[in-house]
Amino acid sequence: MLIRHQGSAVRVWTPAKVNLFLEVLGRRPDGFHDLATLMVTVSLYDTVELRPAPDGVVRLTCDHPGLSTGPENLVCRAAETLRQRLGVEAGVEIHLRKRIPMEAGLAGGSSDAAATLAGLNRLWRLGLGQPRLAALGAELGSDVAFFFHGSAAWCTGRGEIVEPCPLGGALHLVLAAPPVGLSTAAVFKALAVPTRPVEGTGVREAVRAGDVEALAAGLFNRLEEPALALCPAVASLRQRLLDLGPAGGLMSGSGATVFALCNGPAEAMRIARALISVQDDGGLARVCVVRDCD
Repeated sequence: MLIRHQGSAVRVWTPAKVNLFLEVLGRRPDGFHDLATLMVTVSLYDTVELRPAPDGVVRLTCDHPGLSTGPENLVCRAAETLRQRLGVEAGVEIHLRKRIPMEAGLAGGSSDAAATLAGLNRLWRLGLGQPRLAALGAELGSDVAFFFHGSAAWCTGRGEIVEPCPLGGALHLVLAAPPVGLSTAAVFKALAVPTRPVEGTGVREAVRAGDVEALAAGLFNRLEEPALALCPAVASLRQRLLDLGPAGGLMSGSGATVFALCNGPAEAMRIARALISVQDDGGLARVCVVRDCD
């Protein structure tokens, strides 16, 4: 994420993520699932702007009318967590510009929460280091801690145990987010936990080596099958994407976004243009050409 002071305000540009590999290892006693996933930040950003609020309250506004701005929003929860843990009495006005699609498997809400923690750390001059911010993020949601650990990481537990993974080369992708979302809870409910989980060593080695062909062969998401069964529109979009001949393709997270892994920026532009041209009247997907944030 990128943080800048602008007068009395702090502005944070915070990225989406995609899952290049996601396996579900089992169900935990707390109701969550143990995961093993390789996540990479990509160049599609929300913007979080934070300004002091003289009345001592946390207030959130957003340019997306479909997003709740109440206390249940992860952004508000992140701000209140810092206030309570650090004994902060100051308030904050937060404005969120949404560019990352919601219910899309891109962790926009988690990224916004991480940006709020990092931005308020600057605005309120709290002096918290990355480990403390990541630990606070892990309490808020499974993917929040990831955004404090660079551009790529191998994540386990609920997703909060993060091991940074160096990228051996640039990743060029095309994201396609359909106009429908998928409920993470519904996808996990439809999931059959495997008795023999797929192992992710190969995909980690491919990322470190910058080997796009090997990475494409290792792309895997255990949640893809139940998600495609729940939402035929995602299945149709995924097939259209694969028919255009990228190096590889996959659904990210619990959906609904699918992505193409490409052999360079020229192929990414070709696939994006072709995908836009073949979309049907059932609702246009949002198509973005992105690369990793390394």
